[in-house]
Amino acid sequence: MAAVVVASNILVQFLFGQWLTWGAFTYPIAFLVTDVMNRVYGAGPARRVVFIGFVVGVICSLIGTQIMGEFGPLVTWRIALGSGLAFLVAQMMDVAIFDRLRSGRWWRAPLASTLVGSTLDTAIFFTVAFSGALVFLEPANDVSWAGEALPLLGVGPVVPLWVSLAVADWMVKLSLAILALLPFRAIVAKLSPQVA
Repeated sequence: MAAVVVASNILVQFLFGQWLTWGAFTYPIAFLVTDVMNRVYGAGPARRVVFIGFVVGVICSLIGTQIMGEFGPLVTWRIALGSGLAFLVAQMMDVAIFDRLRSGRWWRAPLASTLVGSTLDTAIFFTVAFSGALVFLEPANDVSWAGEALPLLGVGPVVPLWVSLAVADWMVKLSLAILALLPFRAIVAKLSPQVA
């Protein structure tokens, strides 16, 4: 879990095309891990994995703020803060929703919990990490590039670039939530055949 968070914190700083970050492809794995834990071991152990992943992820991210890359620290303070806050809120919501829906059809709990969690995660992370309104969180970190006014995803109303990045990220997370149902089903069946 912590490796997913740290890798995503680094990869969110690099664009894949015009509207996506590389972190959009790695972070959804965290929801798969949480949902498998929840289905196989229950909500309590899933919360513990989330909390441990949060603590280790934040520590690693904070270490990343001290390691200089080509363009500055590998992880900025705002990205570390946004990631930690978004991760904890979204994953805990994922656990709660999954647990409430666990007795329904096998796909309902992981799909609904991941969709809600992904939406929260995206909104919290991108706002904290890149919104110009929160520049006071890390005044030395110039995120003015993220505030450039552009049409949403190149075709919609004019919004800050970070909003397009968030919407594109969210769309990938929703797509991957659906695709993750297959590995979820296979992993749960392997770990606990009577639960699948």
